[in-house]
Amino acid sequence: MSTTLFPFRTHFLSHSLNPQFRRRSCITSLPPPPPLITHRASKSLQRNGVLARAEDKARGGDANSSPIQQQQPKPNSDKQFQDLTSSGTCDPLCSVDDTSSLEYEDTYQPKTDLLKALAIFGAAVTGAVAINHSWVAANQDLAMALLFGIGYAGIIFEESLAFNKSGVGLLMAVSLWVIRSIGAPSTDIAVAELTHASAEVSEIVFFLLGAMTIVEIVDAHQGFKLVTDNITTRKPRSLLWVVGFVTFFLSSVLDNLTSTIVMVSLLRKLVPPSEYRKLLGAVVVIAANAGGAWTPIGDVTTTMLWIHGQITTLPTMTNLFVPSVVSLAVPLALMSFSSEVNGKGQNTDDVLASEQMAPRGQLVFAVGVGALVFVPIFKSLTGLPPYLGMLFGLGVLWILTDAIHYGESERQRLKVPQALSRIDTQGALFFLGILLSVSSLEAAGLLREIANYLDAHIPSSELIASAIGVVSAIIDNVPLVAAAMGMYDLSSYPQDSQFWQLVAFCAGTGGSMLVIGSAAGVALMGMEKVDFFWYLRKASGFAFAGYAAGIVTYLASQNLHFSPTTIANIPFISGS
Repeated sequence: MSTTLFPFRTHFLSHSLNPQFRRRSCITSLPPPPPLITHRASKSLQRNGVLARAEDKARGGDANSSPIQQQQPKPNSDKQFQDLTSSGTCDPLCSVDDTSSLEYEDTYQPKTDLLKALAIFGAAVTGAVAINHSWVAANQDLAMALLFGIGYAGIIFEESLAFNKSGVGLLMAVSLWVIRSIGAPSTDIAVAELTHASAEVSEIVFFLLGAMTIVEIVDAHQGFKLVTDNITTRKPRSLLWVVGFVTFFLSSVLDNLTSTIVMVSLLRKLVPPSEYRKLLGAVVVIAANAGGAWTPIGDVTTTMLWIHGQITTLPTMTNLFVPSVVSLAVPLALMSFSSEVNGKGQNTDDVLASEQMAPRGQLVFAVGVGALVFVPIFKSLTGLPPYLGMLFGLGVLWILTDAIHYGESERQRLKVPQALSRIDTQGALFFLGILLSVSSLEAAGLLREIANYLDAHIPSSELIASAIGVVSAIIDNVPLVAAAMGMYDLSSYPQDSQFWQLVAFCAGTGGSMLVIGSAAGVALMGMEKVDFFWYLRKASGFAFAGYAAGIVTYLASQNLHFSPTTIANIPFISGS
C-alpha cells in the first residue's frame, strides 16, 4: 500500500523505520546550533539519504575545535543545509542557521498564521458551546458516539488533514470525558470513573515507556547483533524459514515493531534489493505478529489483556504457542513454493558491511533482555502490577549504563537520558488518548450496549474474536481490544477463558493480512518501499491462510484437550 491510501498508521513510526535514524537525530548529529527537522522533512530525507550524508560529514569534523569554531558555517556545512532545506519542507521556525532564516523571512506570511490561529480558536469555542448545550446532556450516548466517530476519522486521515493523530486522540479523550461529566448523574461520579480509568490506562503507558526505553538502550549498544550475526545461511528456502522463526522468537520478547526493524535491517546485509527480499520482509511481518501473540510482553494488545487480568502468563503461553507457530508455519510452507523463492532468489554474500557493536554491547543485551523476561516473573512473585517490574528493570539498566560509561562523555547517547529522547513518546500519548476515549464510552455504558447487540446477533464468541482479528487488519488493534475489554467483563468471560485467549491471538496475528494492519507492516513499507497492492498480491493470501489455520488449531486443541498426558495415551505412542 502507498501511504496516501491508508496513512493513519505511519505517522508515529517515522522515527522508527530505520535503526540508524532511531539511534540518531539531526538534533545531535549536525554542527551546533542544530536544525530540528520536521516529520515530513525527516521522511523526505530518509528517502534520499541526505540526512545520513550530513551526519557522516558532521562527525568527520574536528572534535577538539572550540564551540565558536564549530558554530562558524563551513562550505560543506552550507551545502548540507541547502540540501536539507531544498525540498522546502523543513520548518524554518525550527532552525537558526542562516539559510533557513533567510528562507523564512522571504516566505513568512503573518496573516496566514493569524487566520489559522483564529480558525482553531473558533473551532475550540464552537466545540465548547456545543458540548455545554442542553441537548448533549439529554443525548449523551449519541453525542459521545458522534464525537468518537469524528475523532477516529481524524486519526485515520491524519496525513490528509495535516493533524497528528496523537493530538487528535488527546483532544477526543478530553472532550468525551467532558460530555460524560455533563451526562453523568453527578460530577463526582464522573470524576470517580475517570480516576479509575486513568489508573488502568497509566499502567499500560508506564509499561510501554519502560519497555521502549530498554529496547532503545539495547539497540544503541548494537546488542541485537548477537542474534542477527548468527544467521549464516544464504540458500533462499532455508533463509525463508530461518528468518521467519528467528523473528518469531525475537518478537516474543521484544515488540513486533522493534523485531521488524532489526530483521529487515539484517535482510539488507544478506540479500540485494529484489522481489525475494520483499517477500522475506513480508515473512518478517507475519512472524513478528505471530511471535508477539503468545507472550504477555510480545504485543501491546496482549500486554493490555495481561495487565487488566483477562489473561495470565503460563496459560496464555501454553495455549497460544502452537497456534502461533502454525500461523507462521503455514505461510512459510506455502511461500516455499513461490517463484521468488525457487526461481528468483539467489545465494548471495553480505551486501552491506556489518556495523560494529558498541562497547559492553553483550552485557547490555543480556541485562536488557533479562529485564524484559523478568517482568512476568516479578508479577508472579510479588503480585504487583507488571509495570512495576518493567520500571524495576529499567532502573537496573539505567544504573548499569551509568556505571559502565562513567566518564565517557563521547558515549552519552548510550545512556538512558539520551534514549528517552529517542523513544516513540507520541506513540505512547496516542495510546493514552485512545484508551481514555474508550474508557469514557465504557463508563457511559455504550460498550455494554454493543456487547448485548453482538451477543443477540452473533451468539458464538469464537466468531466475535475472529471478527476482531479481521477488522484489525484495517483498523488499529489497540482500540479494538480496548473496546472488547470494555464490552465484556470477567463476569461474562472469566480469566483465561477461550474468548480472551482468542482475542489475544486474533488481534495479534490478524494485522498480518494487510500491510497496514500492524506497526510491523508499516515499518516494512517505510524501509523496503513495499506498497499496499504488492503485499496484497504476494503475502495477504498466505497470511490469511496462517490466520485461519491458527484459529482452527487453537479451537481443536481446546475442544480435544490436548496435553502431554493425552498424547502419551494414544495407542500407537504408548505401545498398547
